[in-house]
Amino acid sequence: MGILENKARARLFYKYLSTVYDQVNPFIWNEEMRTEALSLLEFPADEEPMVLDVGCGTGFGTEGLLEHVDTVYALDQSEHQLEKAYAKLGKRGPVRFHRGDAERLPFATNTFDIIWSSGSIEYWPDPVRALREFRRVLVPGGQVLVVGPNTPENLVAKTLADAMMLFYDEYEADRMFKTAGFEEVKHKFMGPNYDPDIAITTIARAPE
Repeated sequence: MGILENKARARLFYKYLSTVYDQVNPFIWNEEMRTEALSLLEFPADEEPMVLDVGCGTGFGTEGLLEHVDTVYALDQSEHQLEKAYAKLGKRGPVRFHRGDAERLPFATNTFDIIWSSGSIEYWPDPVRALREFRRVLVPGGQVLVVGPNTPENLVAKTLADAMMLFYDEYEADRMFKTAGFEEVKHKFMGPNYDPDIAITTIARAPE
């Protein structure tokens, strides 16, 4: 388990990263990538879906979701990241913010049609447990989309990366999502021009 796959250390890390997060983030996870990931989701045209952003951070993914829906529920464990999100999106408005844990979601079973999570899974101590929570709060047939860091090919880079947090490939993503009970599991690699495979995006559905 990596150094930052610990909730207390991750919160401390984001206490300081939150001050520069929006300046650093575009080099790793930019608007073009966000748009590409959003295109993988099916937003119903005839009704307003219930949408949850897990690990919302400063609200970058949330902003993208608001291009498709009127209201987003957003959750993060870092009060410092949430403060940045409040400043951008308002503490009360189209986003219903919650401070909480991906492994213990404070929502009822069968609540959401879509769950989005970008740049969060790498910090979860038990990703399968969190994904099972996603499945619990999704309606039958609901969609989940998770963006995480693709494992580096270089052995030295992989060793250093794994010492910090969770990095994984499509085979490990398949295992995690299917173990958590998801179906129709698919993956897409994406990234900025300098590293087009830096991220792995997984989309799946809860069983009907």
